[in-house]
Amino acid sequence: MAVSTSFAGAKLEALLLKSSSSAATTSSRASNGSCSLSGSLRPVRSRRAVIQRGVRCEVAASDAAVQTGQSVSNISALEQLKTSAADRYTKEKSSIVVIGLSIHTTPVEMREKLAIPEAEWPRAIGELCGLNHIEEAAVLSTCNRMEIYVVALSQHRGVKEVTEWMSKTSGVPVSELCQHRFLLYNKDATQHLFDVSAGLDSLVLGEGQILAQVKQVVKVGQGVVGFGRNISGLFKHAITVGKRVRTETNIAAGAVSVSSAAVELALMKLPASSHASARMLVIGAGKMGKLVIKHLVAKGCTKMVVVNRTEERVTAVREELNGVEIIYKPLTEMLTCAAEADVIFTSTASETPLFFKEDVKDLPVVVQRLAVRVYNVDDLKEVVAANKEDRLRKAMEAQEIITEESKQFEAWRDSLETVPTIKKLRAYAERIRAAELEKCLSKMGDDISKKTRRAVDDLSRGIVNKLLHGPMQHLRCDGSDSRTLSETLENMHALNRMFSLETEISVLEQKIRAKVEQTQK
Repeated sequence: MAVSTSFAGAKLEALLLKSSSSAATTSSRASNGSCSLSGSLRPVRSRRAVIQRGVRCEVAASDAAVQTGQSVSNISALEQLKTSAADRYTKEKSSIVVIGLSIHTTPVEMREKLAIPEAEWPRAIGELCGLNHIEEAAVLSTCNRMEIYVVALSQHRGVKEVTEWMSKTSGVPVSELCQHRFLLYNKDATQHLFDVSAGLDSLVLGEGQILAQVKQVVKVGQGVVGFGRNISGLFKHAITVGKRVRTETNIAAGAVSVSSAAVELALMKLPASSHASARMLVIGAGKMGKLVIKHLVAKGCTKMVVVNRTEERVTAVREELNGVEIIYKPLTEMLTCAAEADVIFTSTASETPLFFKEDVKDLPVVVQRLAVRVYNVDDLKEVVAANKEDRLRKAMEAQEIITEESKQFEAWRDSLETVPTIKKLRAYAERIRAAELEKCLSKMGDDISKKTRRAVDDLSRGIVNKLLHGPMQHLRCDGSDSRTLSETLENMHALNRMFSLETEISVLEQKIRAKVEQTQK
């Protein structure tokens, strides 16, 4: 449900100034295709024009509006809202919006300033939902992206408020944020999160770490006020999509970086039975060497020797990877270590060769004329290129899955439209039941027993529940069947017309009240 972007600040408060017995008096007139609302809610002489989707409404106050003998109607501000052009917003869904900055659009320096630690996510959700036009929120903050997902009553004002909040919390000016941010709405926002969860938006296509991070958003959000039905449903569905894509396409298979390709190629050349016991030697503990070590560990290697100029980097890697035996050796022992290794990975910044012919001719594998093969970076690039092409093919398959799942999610979200109607229909029936019960009990006198009173109350409830059972069944739909969903929405509109439920804006009123109360605290 979306609220007109003109309902902000003082206007929110004005909407809630209910009239007493004869508080608000209004007069309306139409001319030149415009509607004018004037009232005594606030004696303001200025005139403000609000233009929304081609309908122009003027909100004005005039001292001359109240005159002796003038026909006036004592209606509340919210009743004015019902009959105004803004009524359309009570019949629309709120918008899902993502305001994001990622590695594709934003330099690392800015992403670091915007990053929100996981422990701070609940606080951030609370602050975001405290904004005037934000109902629900979630934060996805990783080293590669900072994305805020919200359910907004108004797209424009919601984006503005969230952007200003991001600027305030990070210290990055709004103008700079606007240069790098991306904005996606509703179906596009859904598609984006599904792409992210499937690994299609990652630098390494299909990488699995992002799925774990999406799962963490749901885990942290459980029980947090503001991580509501729409946002939690979106992220839970994204997890399902990520799992399905990886299972059905196997997109994560195959190395797509030089370091992972080196490990994959080496293990391909070794018997599978010797992977865990093979003696691994890594020369160099820089960025590439560290990645080689991590990929070896991921493949099940738990023991290796690392040769490096200094021990500090090796110690840092050892502390990071618990449960792995990493033995440090200085460069002076490189040849000795090479003689004992089954596989040697070299990744240094040396400008001269590490091994010369005279250095290796006496190595055991050479002396015994065993099969020895040297692979360079060009060999690895071929592996990476082949795997990238394979992943791109799998990404196309993944998009088909994502398109299918996006339709299912949108159908589920459409099915939520009937919830307000269900609540309003029950409230409508309960009001009638309570009124008629009171009449009945008053006619029965004051001397009736509690047992009789309870029996009559139970009878009235039973009748109402049985009468509502049919309509309620035809208003419930999980969104899995588009035909059923279409019929359900038709039933909703029919019930709204039959019982005049469309004129009741209790859900909107509650949202406005909640926002005003927050701003007044």
